This record gives sequence, C-alpha cells and structure tokens, in this order.
Amino acid sequence: MIQSLPGAGSSVGFRNDIIIRGGGPSENRFYLDGIEIPNINHFATQGANGGPVGILNVDFLQDVGYYSGSFPANRGNTLSSVFDFKMKNPRADGWHGAFTLGTSDIGLRAEGPLSEKAGLMLSVRRSYLKLLFQSLGLPFLPTYNDVQVKYKYNIDSKNEITYLLLGAYDVSVLNKGEDKTDEQKYLLNVLPEQKQWNYTNGIIYKHYKANSFQTLVVSRNMLNNHAFKYTNNDESQPAILEYKSQEIENKLRLENTIRNNDWKINYGVGTEYVKYNNNTYNVLSLPGGVVDTIRYTAAIDFFKYGLFAQVSRPFVNNNLTLSAGLRMDGNTYATSMQNPLNQLSPRFSASYAITNKLNVNFNTGLYYQTPAYTTLGFKDSSGNYVNRNNNLKYMRCVHAVGGLEYSNNNNARFTIEGFYKGYSQYPQSVLRGIALANEGGDFGVVGNEAVRSLSQGRAYGIELFAQQKLFKGFYGLAAITLFRSEFINANKTTFTPSNWDQRFIINLTAGKKLKRNWEIGAKFRLTGGRPYTPYDTTLSSITYIWDISNQGQVDYSRINENRLPVNHQLDIRVDKKFFFKHWNLNLYLDIQNVYKFSAKDREYISVKRDANGQALLDPAFSNPPRYQMQFLPNNTGTILPTIGIIIEY
Repeated sequence: MIQSLPGAGSSVGFRNDIIIRGGGPSENRFYLDGIEIPNINHFATQGANGGPVGILNVDFLQDVGYYSGSFPANRGNTLSSVFDFKMKNPRADGWHGAFTLGTSDIGLRAEGPLSEKAGLMLSVRRSYLKLLFQSLGLPFLPTYNDVQVKYKYNIDSKNEITYLLLGAYDVSVLNKGEDKTDEQKYLLNVLPEQKQWNYTNGIIYKHYKANSFQTLVVSRNMLNNHAFKYTNNDESQPAILEYKSQEIENKLRLENTIRNNDWKINYGVGTEYVKYNNNTYNVLSLPGGVVDTIRYTAAIDFFKYGLFAQVSRPFVNNNLTLSAGLRMDGNTYATSMQNPLNQLSPRFSASYAITNKLNVNFNTGLYYQTPAYTTLGFKDSSGNYVNRNNNLKYMRCVHAVGGLEYSNNNNARFTIEGFYKGYSQYPQSVLRGIALANEGGDFGVVGNEAVRSLSQGRAYGIELFAQQKLFKGFYGLAAITLFRSEFINANKTTFTPSNWDQRFIINLTAGKKLKRNWEIGAKFRLTGGRPYTPYDTTLSSITYIWDISNQGQVDYSRINENRLPVNHQLDIRVDKKFFFKHWNLNLYLDIQNVYKFSAKDREYISVKRDANGQALLDPAFSNPPRYQMQFLPNNTGTILPTIGIIIEY
C-alpha cells in the first residue's frame, strides 16, 4: 500500500523496504493511533525498518496520514517520512469478523462491542510460507505470526481511553536439503538462522473540552533479535555467529490541542527511557584482508526528551494557510547530544489557493534523528563504547519543498512538487569509510560498528502524482518520481550515488468495481536500477579469508560504481463476492509478477567446487593460496498466483 504513494520506492526481492525521496529505510517513522510503532515488518532489519512481510492488518485501517516533508512538530526523530495510521473504532452493532485463507498465511479477525461503552478489535495470523519456499527450492524457510488488538472504552462524553497491542514472532531456518546448485550452496553458507519477536503496546487517554482536547500516550515497545550460524551449518561445530540483542523503549507523551476560531495550536512534551542489550560473537573478514573475532557484551540505558509546539491559521479569506512549528530534542547518551538547543528543529509551511481548484504549496524544515541503537551500543575490541567517545551526534537533514496541487469535482487530485534534502552529521563507518545511509536494504543488522558523524549527503528531484478516488466504480493512483540521492564518503571530495539512487520510480495502481460484485485491480511498478559496489575479487579469493566469511569482500574504494538494470513488475487481482443472510464469501485470485519478470540484483561471487562440493584451489597462486572464483546470478522473480478465501460474518 505504501509503495503506491508518491516518492515511495522499494528494494528488489522479498522485501518491504520503504525508500522515501532517496532516503534510507531507517529514516521513516510510523504511528498507529498516536503510538509509535518501530517495526511494521516481520523479520525486521535491526537498525532499519525493512522486512519481507507487513505486520499491520490493513482491514482495520481507516486512513493513513503520509508526510514526506513538513512533518508535524509532535512527530520527531525522522528525516524522510512520517506515517500516521488511523484504526477504525470497534463496531457497535454486533460482532463481525472474517476468516482468510491464502497461499502464504491463514488469518482471523473479529470486532464488536463488549458493553455499551467498550469495544474490541482482534486480528491473528500465522504463515505457512515455508511450504511455498520449499516448493520453490529456496534454501531458507521463514515462518511468521502476528497479533493486533484495539480496545476502546468511552468513559463519558468527555473522556475516552484506548489500548493497542501489536506483536510478531518470526523464525527462519535453513533448508539444508536444497544444496544442489551453486546458488543454493552459496546461500546456505552465508545465511544465518534467526529467531525474532517484537511487540508494541500502549494506552491513549483523551479528554475533550469545548475548544480543546488533551492527549496522554504511554507505551512500551521491545525487539528481541537472535541470529546464529555454525561452521558447515552443523551445531556440533564451532560457531561463526552468535548474536543476541534487545531494544526496549518506554515512552510518555502529553499534548494539548486547541482550536479557537481559526487558530489551531498544538504543544506538548515527550520523554523516553531506552535500554539496549547486545551479546555478540562473530568471526569475520574485515576490509583489507584482516580476519578478526568480534566478541562483546553491551548494555546501555539513557533518557530521551523533547518539547514541541505548532500553530496554524488561515488568512486572506481562507485562501492562505500558514503553519509554523518548533521542536527540540536531546538525550543523556552522550554530552554531544544532551543540549536540546543543539537539535532545534524549526519548520514552516504555506498553502495559497490561486483558485478554488488550484493551490500553490511550500514547506521547509530542519529535522534531526538519533543514530540506531546498534550504533550507540557498539563496543570496540578494548571494550569501550567507542561511538560515545567519538562524540556521536544527531543526524541532520534540511528540507525544501514546493509545488502545485489541482483538484476537480470528480474526486480527482493532481500534484507536482520539487524537493531538496540536505544531509549532514550522518554516521560514517570508520573501517569502511562509507555513510551508513547506504545501509539497511538487506536482512540482518545495520550500524553495529565504529562510526563518526562526518558524512554529508543530498537528495533532490521532482514528483508528479495523480489520484482518482472512487468515481463511477473506478479508482486509481499514478506517481512518478525523478530524483538523485548522493553522499560524500571518506577519501572522496565529490558526491557519490547512494544505494537508493534509483533515478526514477513509477507506481501505477488502479481498480474497477464491476457489476454482480466483481472487482479487478492492478499494480505496476517501474524503477531505475540501484547502484552497487563491486567485489574485490583478488581479496575474496584468498583461502583463509573465504573460509571465514564464505562470501565476497566488497571493494569500498569503488563505492557504488556499478548499477543494476531497470526493474518492473505487474500484479493483478480479481475478487468476486457472494452475499448471504448472515455471512459473505469473497473469492479472489491474486497473481504477482504476471509476466514473470526476473529482477537482477548484484551477482554473488563464490568459489568453484568439485563434484564432492570441495572448493578448488587456483594452481597459479600459492602465497597466499587462493580459490578459483566464479560469479553466480542473483535473480528474483517468478509468477506467484494466490487463490484465496475470505469468509465474513
């Protein structure tokens, strides 16, 4: 759903990474009824926000507030986007629900009243995706589970309380029997096994007055991530990776919203108590051919705090609307982050109605975000929290956006916007010399290394968007974004394309409600190829380096010199509904990648093996000895049909 919006890109393959206007997947924030949700995907990449499957049940959503700029002052700690998901209220006319059976998962949802003042919504889901992956011959087998709960209690006409819970439990194991091809052998040697769970729960209390309302939000979220791998995938042999980590946030936010005549004023305060734990053992090859064992136990805790205020008002006979906001944040992690005046975050937006159908819009702002907890809690070989000692700072980004918006009487809207984002103080890897803005588009962990707040970057472009809300049975979205995303890395004096520099993104979504309760929909995506960094084939072939890592060594001196080909995909879905006295039946056919396009990702580099699976030495080298190397294709894309059943009661 999000990937259909303007400026929203995605990665190639089995992932739901959200790339907004050239920013990395770690730069987005998600809220559900005012509670921040750090992870909205199963198998989340720790230190970023991506993953292969969404957690939220979209059937419970009422609308989505999408901000790719002009962030509300009460939504902090973001550089690229804010998503405000609003859930429906539980139904009061009796209990209703649905049972869903698809190719990859089975789900049940229900909602209804518990009393005259209280209602409940519940959704549970479990996948059997590993059966599909087994049939495709993939060497990894994931299973995911999730639950979503909303309880609302109307105390009286002026007070209400809401409780939310969102949780997930994910397991990925290796399919060790699928080792027939070189590609399967490579993935089995590289991929770890994983167990991960996370949850967010919280309470929202609202008190209404004649011209204002007050909101108190108390929430807690936790991520538990465990990844492990053994030599030859045999648990009786020495471990190569044993990673256990937890992220815990306890949050409180108090807001006051006032509407007085034409004025709207919002102000408040927020605080968080953060705990991060990490127990890492990892044998790996480092850039330059160094083989090292990283072993450390980390435990940090600190407070975050913030103040915010925003005011807006229409002028000139309601033709001109102005909004100004101010936010400041700090935390106790390091002295370089304590003073909130150093993170003073002003923002301003204006909209002027040239006619009753045509508006000109402008917004600008300065935004800050804390680095990932994996970065804050990293220890070096001496046992020091090296990034705290390096005076790590908040990441910083300035936005400038301007454009036109046209709406007609047929529920259609058209916009054109130009945007510029200027990054500074972005974490830069001490060892690899690259901005961590390039990280987050793969599984695993991002940011657990020594960094300095040195990198600068920019993203700029133009965005066109057309939306037709339901009109005579038809609805559609068309979004085209042309942009550049670039960063300055170590030992460079010019901007280099970032991993998200796809150059163009085209998203087309449309649907038509037909007679006799038929409905057809389609989604087409066309994106430019992402840049990637080539391998250092010489370094990768050294036997003692390959035997540790089982994967190629990237040549960071040639950061993002190469580029993948253009990627595109067409998905279609057909629904047919049958209505009975007390229940409804919905049958659907969903076909992803209709014409079986094979998306190309960066090739794997691997050793050549004999008939017994033993790596072959290169006879031309003896000091140091080297393996014979080969490149393996890394393509994703197959026709994926789903026949599903939804029973509503």
